[in-house]
Amino acid sequence: MSTPRIVASFAIGLVACALLASSLPPGDGSAHAQKLAEVKKKAEKKGAPKGNGQQQQEARTPFTLEDQQAAVVPGLPDARVWGESATDFARLLPQATGPWLAISGGGSDGAFGGGVLAGWSQSGNRPEFAVVTGASIGALIAPYAFLGSGYDEELRKNFTTITAADVFEDRITRESLFDDWPLKRLIEQRVTAKLLSEIAAEHRRGRRLLVATTNLDAGRRVVWNMGAIAERGDDKALKLFRDVLLASCSIPGFFSSVAIAVEANGKQFQEMHGDGTITAPFFVVPESMFAASSTTRPPVGQLYVIVNSKLSPEFRMPDRTIAGVLGRSIDVALTSALRAEIMLMYVGAQRHGIGMRVAHLDPTFNHPSRGPFDGKYMQALFDFGVEHGKKGTAFEDVLPDLSLRGSNDPR
Repeated sequence: MSTPRIVASFAIGLVACALLASSLPPGDGSAHAQKLAEVKKKAEKKGAPKGNGQQQQEARTPFTLEDQQAAVVPGLPDARVWGESATDFARLLPQATGPWLAISGGGSDGAFGGGVLAGWSQSGNRPEFAVVTGASIGALIAPYAFLGSGYDEELRKNFTTITAADVFEDRITRESLFDDWPLKRLIEQRVTAKLLSEIAAEHRRGRRLLVATTNLDAGRRVVWNMGAIAERGDDKALKLFRDVLLASCSIPGFFSSVAIAVEANGKQFQEMHGDGTITAPFFVVPESMFAASSTTRPPVGQLYVIVNSKLSPEFRMPDRTIAGVLGRSIDVALTSALRAEIMLMYVGAQRHGIGMRVAHLDPTFNHPSRGPFDGKYMQALFDFGVEHGKKGTAFEDVLPDLSLRGSNDPR
């Protein structure tokens, strides 16, 4: 199947576009530079951890393909599976019944998904999901979506009280353009032992919380069984849970990859994991399970997908700068990747008699953004999501208009 390869080549930009393209208004390079300068000052005030940055880089222990194929997380052999393997994925299938929810990447546009969930709760019609999956910013939303309406206030705070300085520092490291130590600290503060305990309890009920990362050594998608990790309940489990969330948001080149300790064939080594959207903008099941030749029907009757992005091309004249051209290119790639993946999932769902409803950012939303993770922009976007979630207009039963004509096409 060629679509996953197409998606892989495009999806690297999911969060990056939020940092560069979506956050940089046309012709406003000076404002962007000023915003990054503000981010740097605020991050410096917070104080980077000692030993942070280039001093933390260590030589990697060599390992082979055979080691990689046999690698497991010490003490947690059921912590993850290869994301394209239907056989492996069968081990993660839920015992509980109910609808599934998949949440895409999208950087600060994740405020839309958070708002949709909160508004859905206010409508009184939000279901309990048997499975919740997340990639990139979707991975940070997923635990709260999994635990239900009681965490809507946490979602609101996560998108309306943070700034770019809570996510990254404008400082180059050995492997990234930005230093994401503030995001790591934020995850440590938000993902607590209490949160893990509640996730573990739901896992024991047969529900599943899944997060996608990309194993950069193997070049393959990895799906993490977060409930199984939470069920272990010790400090190592808490660290791994946080590391997986951070890895799923780590755009290679923009943020540093995350080292995951594993063992195989009598040796211990570390894998490099990066953004989950490198291999697909959101994850439902291995694509082969939706193929025409598949004899295995995924055990889901209703699938909901929250796409934290617009799906229509938009006319925009980028500045002839690195940030302007790269950001615009990534923005276009993002839209293409999302359209391809939604088409693939929709056709597969129809083939297997699975209902699929998609919520995506309406092209009419045009609140200005003055930079990465702009608080006023995210507040407006969260409120927009709440409004549509509450009114029941967020999700569509039909395939969204995926034509290449944009919303500003005059024809």
